[in-house]
Amino acid sequence: MALIYIKNMVCPRCIVSVKEALDQLELSYSSVELGEIGLDSLPSLYQKNQLAESLKSRGFELLEEGKSALISQIKSILIEKIQHSDEIMHETYSSFISERLQHEYTYLSKLFSQVEGITIEKYITKLKIERVKELIFYNEKSLSEIADLLGYSSVAYLSSQFKKETGMTSSEFKKQDRQTRRSLDKI
Repeated sequence: MALIYIKNMVCPRCIVSVKEALDQLELSYSSVELGEIGLDSLPSLYQKNQLAESLKSRGFELLEEGKSALISQIKSILIEKIQHSDEIMHETYSSFISERLQHEYTYLSKLFSQVEGITIEKYITKLKIERVKELIFYNEKSLSEIADLLGYSSVAYLSSQFKKETGMTSSEFKKQDRQTRRSLDKI
């Protein structure tokens, strides 16, 4: 099996889009997850170039093995955990990331900061705030339930981070005619 890493895969629709590209190119795959494709065999250079073009036309980018692929994996893991899971975390993000990627967290953290210009912790905060905006927008949970779901120690701490990141309180955000949410691949 050959693993290929993809940049900008941030949601279940992205997975569907990548599967369509693979099917059109008749590339046999065993798995497609956020940021990662498991191909049944190594693609030829021609197939890899075709895949790169097809993915590019869909807003994705084929990543070569290495540091940029590792950054993409960190982002995909965090997006999957924060945006697409309703499970409450029972471990720290640092141990979760380190365990999933089989690298020491200090190395991953330093690499992420160098490449992205922000810390992993700041990235996590930005993802959490986007999730808070989504949950407020759809009015599915109370602020207390949102704080619990996203691992905040209190509603007050969630509120202060929300205000710091958005410049407004959650109530002000909810009252807006047009709530501003950012695309996850732009974070």
